[in-house]
Amino acid sequence: MPRPREAVRPFLKWAGGKRQLLPQLRRFYPSGFGTYFEPFVGSGAVFFDLFNRALLRDRDVVLMDGNADLVGCFLTVRDHVDPVIRHLEKLAAERTADPHAHYYVVREQRFNPQRQRLGARNGGGIPRLYTPALAAMLIYLNRTGFNGLFRLNAGGLFNVPIGRYTNPQICDASNLRRVAAALSASRARIEQADFASVLGEARRGDFLYFDPPYAPLSGTALFTSYTSGGFDDGQQVRLQETVIELAARGCHVVLSNSTAPIIERLYDSNEPARKVGLRAYRIPARRAINSNGACRGAVLEYLVTNVPERAD
Repeated sequence: MPRPREAVRPFLKWAGGKRQLLPQLRRFYPSGFGTYFEPFVGSGAVFFDLFNRALLRDRDVVLMDGNADLVGCFLTVRDHVDPVIRHLEKLAAERTADPHAHYYVVREQRFNPQRQRLGARNGGGIPRLYTPALAAMLIYLNRTGFNGLFRLNAGGLFNVPIGRYTNPQICDASNLRRVAAALSASRARIEQADFASVLGEARRGDFLYFDPPYAPLSGTALFTSYTSGGFDDGQQVRLQETVIELAARGCHVVLSNSTAPIIERLYDSNEPARKVGLRAYRIPARRAINSNGACRGAVLEYLVTNVPERAD
């Protein structure tokens, strides 16, 4: 018998990554659809799950994100995976002498200066100019930094501190090659774009999964530095309007978010949302990122969709 193909896994740890929620999300994968759009691709957990399950075969795929570095890293892994692996292996070898010092040398003396030379302060032009060395550094900082965060300070510099890891896996060469193959095989279009740009392309029967920066459950939980523009309540309202428009035109829509009061108002107790067939489910999840360790653990999140729940 032929050996089963090994599953492709996300190559980045991303705050709010959806691997743990895949069993819940699968209940709402439509049985058939046209183009697949993921406007906040993040780690790409849902894309890779759909690919592993052969649900993207012969379909167009559009992966988008507002984070220029993330898009640049995806493109570079797809197009230049072997040089990325070589740079990563070198970083992993350098790290062994003094992991703590090495992390900050890479962050301050290599990654941030190279980003700035690409115009990192405004994100202009970064994705297509990303180099294998930069992509490897981003993966390295992501695998060894605090909780897979991507955070920029007011000056546009990456400032995530080192994480507490004993033996992190920095270079998984075989998975990186599977990632590159999956991105190429699916002919995915990968671009930096605003989520609302899907309104110009998505048609009836297309499938869109939205995983935006979550609305904070408290004032101290606010996290807006994922991109230079942040993601505030106004953006959540704009996203809701986009989702309602897509549902009204007959697209299959699935959205994840927190159970913050604004999300409840926008989807769970909202007549326009109900009118286009959107239903808000509260599902259990685990949160790893919180300044208060006692607040980490099981929480409820929203899964909003117009897709009927699968019986299987």
